[in-house]
Amino acid sequence: MKFMCIVTVLFLLPSSGWSGTFLETFNNGDIVEWQELVQLNKMEGSWEVVDGELHAVSRETFKRLLITGDSTWEDYTVEFDVKPLKKHGIGGISIAARVEGTWVVYCSVHDPVVIIGDKPPIHKSRIDCVVGNLHGVSFAPLHDAPHPFLRLNKWSHLKLSIQGDIFTFWINEEQVMKPTKLQIFREIEVFKDFPDFRTGGVGFGLANYTARFDNITVTGDSIPNSGGFAITPSGKLTTTWGNLKLTADR
Repeated sequence: MKFMCIVTVLFLLPSSGWSGTFLETFNNGDIVEWQELVQLNKMEGSWEVVDGELHAVSRETFKRLLITGDSTWEDYTVEFDVKPLKKHGIGGISIAARVEGTWVVYCSVHDPVVIIGDKPPIHKSRIDCVVGNLHGVSFAPLHDAPHPFLRLNKWSHLKLSIQGDIFTFWINEEQVMKPTKLQIFREIEVFKDFPDFRTGGVGFGLANYTARFDNITVTGDSIPNSGGFAITPSGKLTTTWGNLKLTADR
């Protein structure tokens, strides 16, 4: 009887995510559904599928994203696995949503150099979430807080949820940004042309890192089913089976 329970649970877990799910595992060896969006329209980056994972290299401080989706994508959750392999300098790992042309909302784990007035520059690891035009220089802040770098040679999981104008951000299942309302102050001259950010695609990327990406997943009522659904996020399948087996042995 216990064995039958385990089989039932394992069968139901993947099928529950089929409705309204876009999944990219890179198992087909290409990235034809993706386009590159680079900060300030700088040079193209290096993206290559290696052993069913996307291997990316950036040796510059400006952000480069791979994006997909369109203006029909509205409320959804985007998440992925990332394994940073090497940090080349000031930079970070990013997750993006509501991508419309070059306009984007993104969250990063990075180490920017912050200069405030006459105070000494601040250079520490942190997370921030901003909204703006990646080909411009003006961004409206959503969130900013200290946070350690993602560990090198270890898989981490980033997740960003969007419902209306409310954004929530998780790292390794820990909520690092509580539900936060997006506000654009159009009375400020540099923000007057910002769009409403009600719909748009998704993305992920990096700056000054070599990293591996896998299992990019987008779920929501507006998301078309796409991709192969034999998802095996790194380190998760073993944990799930181990937990189920432990329950059955009790």
